[in-house]
Amino acid sequence: MGSSEVAALRLSGVDAFYDQFQALYEVDLDVRSGETVAIIGANGAGKTTLLRTIAGVLRPRRGDILFQGRSIAGRAAYELCRAGIAMVPEGRAIFPSLSVDENLRVGAFSGRRGAWTAGRVYDLFPRLRERVRVSGIDLSGGEQQMLAIGRALMSNPDVILMDEISLGLAPLIVKELYRVVVEISSSGTTVLLVEQDVTRSLKVADRVYCLLEGRINLQGRPSELTHDQISRAYFGV
Repeated sequence: MGSSEVAALRLSGVDAFYDQFQALYEVDLDVRSGETVAIIGANGAGKTTLLRTIAGVLRPRRGDILFQGRSIAGRAAYELCRAGIAMVPEGRAIFPSLSVDENLRVGAFSGRRGAWTAGRVYDLFPRLRERVRVSGIDLSGGEQQMLAIGRALMSNPDVILMDEISLGLAPLIVKELYRVVVEISSSGTTVLLVEQDVTRSLKVADRVYCLLEGRINLQGRPSELTHDQISRAYFGV
């Protein structure tokens, strides 16, 4: 990154804790505007903690987080949503009693203006258009994941954080979701993608970071990293 280029996101020396348990150790990370960056690692590596810390759900104990050149460390999640950071959480966390349309309208509550509207989300996910009045609890797992992504897009984010979007879903649905990730990135939205499906995530990522026990132990462009390097970093062997 050139000295005059401002990162969409930059983490510098970030430590994060759950009470006395340290989950992240001096994490340094850069995400350039318009990039898709994958965060890979085994269960318990700290991937979800990293996203939760960026999104304002968890406050970093040390270090700083810059969003478009300004410090956001410690700011509340709702403030960061209004500023332009949206999260698709692991487990989807849709509102089960609300319809598809109502869930999407909740996503627009930040009031940010932009190209993402309900109509555009339905174009992205035609299946949701067919289920517009259906309650979230009555959707399939794949439809719920589509809705979670659509709800995040309705806030017209500059950066979208995606946590394990393929978890527990059929291969055909996962393929469709990753087509959408590429389309979202092509629209200019910066994507930070956490995944255990290394092969799938590397196919769409411009760059990748690997976490092991809360520490970054590998980074680079997928085309420049060997399978052996990635495997050793992932498993710590």
